[in-house]
Amino acid sequence: MRFVRRVLALLVFLLPLNLAAEGFEAVRAPHVMVASVHPEASRVGAEIMRQGGNAVDAAVATGFALAVVHPSAGNLGGGGFLLFRTASGELHFLDFREMAPAAASHDMYLDKQGNLTSDSRFGPRAAGVPGTVAGLVLAERRWGKLGLAKVMEPAIRLAREGVVVTQQEAAMMHDRELARDAESHRIFQRKGNFYAAGELLRQPELAATLERIARDPESFYHGALAHEIAAAVQHGGGLMTTEDLAHYKVVERAPIHGTYRGYDIYSAPPPSSGGIALVETLNILEGFDLRAARRNSAQYLHLVAEAYRRAFYDRATFLGDPDFNEIPVAQLLDKKYAADWRASIDPQHATPESALERPHFTGLDQAAALRSPWVGAEKTDTTHYSVVDEAGNAVSVTTTLNDSFGSRVTLPGLGFLLNDEMDDFAAKPGAPNMFGLIQGEANSIAPSKRPLSAMTPTIVTKDGKLALVLGSPGGPTIITTVANVLLNVADFGEDIQRAVNAPRFHHQWMPNELRVEAWQLSPDTLDVLQKMGHKLKQTGSWGDAECIAIDGKTGERLGASDARNGGRAVGW
Repeated sequence: MRFVRRVLALLVFLLPLNLAAEGFEAVRAPHVMVASVHPEASRVGAEIMRQGGNAVDAAVATGFALAVVHPSAGNLGGGGFLLFRTASGELHFLDFREMAPAAASHDMYLDKQGNLTSDSRFGPRAAGVPGTVAGLVLAERRWGKLGLAKVMEPAIRLAREGVVVTQQEAAMMHDRELARDAESHRIFQRKGNFYAAGELLRQPELAATLERIARDPESFYHGALAHEIAAAVQHGGGLMTTEDLAHYKVVERAPIHGTYRGYDIYSAPPPSSGGIALVETLNILEGFDLRAARRNSAQYLHLVAEAYRRAFYDRATFLGDPDFNEIPVAQLLDKKYAADWRASIDPQHATPESALERPHFTGLDQAAALRSPWVGAEKTDTTHYSVVDEAGNAVSVTTTLNDSFGSRVTLPGLGFLLNDEMDDFAAKPGAPNMFGLIQGEANSIAPSKRPLSAMTPTIVTKDGKLALVLGSPGGPTIITTVANVLLNVADFGEDIQRAVNAPRFHHQWMPNELRVEAWQLSPDTLDVLQKMGHKLKQTGSWGDAECIAIDGKTGERLGASDARNGGRAVGW
C-alpha cells in the first residue's frame, strides 16, 4: 500500500497541477492591484482605479461585476463582509450579512418527526434578507470617489453585452440542482443546452436590475424593486416581506485585532467566527518555533492542526450573532488563555476526542457552562477579492450566496439568485450539517438574526505599514486557508504567490479528522501524521485565496490569485 501511494505521489508531482512548482510568480505593479476569482472582475476593478477611483470604488465595481461573471457565488441576493483600511491607518468593517426574515422560527426546518428538511437549502424558504446591495452601496457612499452609477457601469455592460464563459464557470453551471428552478434552468443552463467555455453569456434581466439599482439604490429595500422581490419570494412559498427588506441594516463593527510575530492582524468580528478563530490560532502557535519544525513537515502540520482543533472547539461553543449573544471576545483573544491551550498540546501525539478540555480561564468557565458545543455549517461557494490603490488604501471583501448558486432560485424578471443562508443557522442544534461543523443555541434561528459565518477578510500591517490583504472562500476552511497563507509568509518568508499555492490542511475539531491536500504532501509525512494519531482525510484542492502583498522595499503591489482556480490578479 505504501509503495502504491509513493507511485501515485510521484505521478501527481509530475503533473502540471503541482502548484508549488517553479514558474508561479506574483503579479507585480507599482500603483494598484486587484485579485479576484475572475479575470474580468479584476480588470474592472483595476480600470476603475485608472479612471481616478480609489480602492473602495474598485471594490464596489468588482463586487457588482462578480454578480455577473461569477454567478455561483458573486451576487446581489446574498451578503458578506468588507474590511477597509485607509492609507492613514483608519479601519472600518461593514457587516452586510443576511438576516433571517421576521417570520423565521427556531424549528422552521424540522418536520413533524423532528427531522431536518431540505427547505433550508433549496427554494425561496431558504433565503435570508440579502445585504450585498446595501453593503456595497453604503461603502461607495461613505468612502468612494466616483459615485455608484459610475462604478456600476462595467457590471451593467457585462450583463447586457455578455461575458465569455470560462471553463470553470461552464462546469459550475452543470449544477444539477439548478434545474429545480425554471428561471435558473433557463438562464444558466439554457434548458439543458449547457454553455461551453468560450460562449457568450448574456443576462438582460440582470442588466436591467443593475441599471435600476444604479439609478435608485434605495428601491432595492424600500421601493418598487423591494415589492417585486418580496412578491416573487412569497409566490414561491418563502417568508421574506417588504418589511423585512425595509428593516435591513448594514452594521459597522470594530474589527478583531491581534498580533503575531511583529505583525498586526485585523479581521472579521462576529457574526463571523473568522477573526476570532484566526487570532486565537495564531496566539496558540506564537509559542512554538514553527520554523524549526520545518514547513510542511509532519511536526509542523501536527502543531498547527492542534491549534486549529482548539480554536474551532471555542468557535463551536461561543460564537454567533453578537446582537443576540454575549460573546467573550477579550477572553478568547487573551494570549494567556492561548498559552494555557498551548500547554495542553502534546508535541508528539494528536489529542484524543475525549481528552480535549478547555483550560479554566476567568470569564470563560461560566459562559461555557451555559452552552454546549455543536457543529454547524457554512457552504464553500463564497468568493473573496482584495484591492489596494495607489495611495495605499486597502479593501478585503468576502461575499457569499452560501451554497453554489445559493437556493438555486432566480427571481423572475430580475435575473439574480437568492441565497440559501438560512442553512447557516443551526436548524437543529446538535445535528451536524453537510460540512460536519458543530454549533448550538448561540446560532439557532431567530427573527432578524444573522447566521454565524467563517468568512475571514483580513488586513495585515507591520510597523504601521500595509503588508498583506488576505481572504478566501471555502466555508470553515476559510479560516485555516487564511491562517496557512499568513503562516507561510510570517514564519517562512514565502513570496505571497507561493504562500497561496502552498499545501493546505484543515482541522475543525469535529469531525475529528485532519484534512489534507494529499497530492501536495509526501507519503512519509502522511505516515508520520497517522502514527501520531491523526485521522487523515485526503482530498483534492479547496479554497481560492485572492491576496495582495506590499513589497516592503519598493512599495510594489504583489497580486496572488490562487493557482487552484482560474482567477487573476490585475494591476498597473
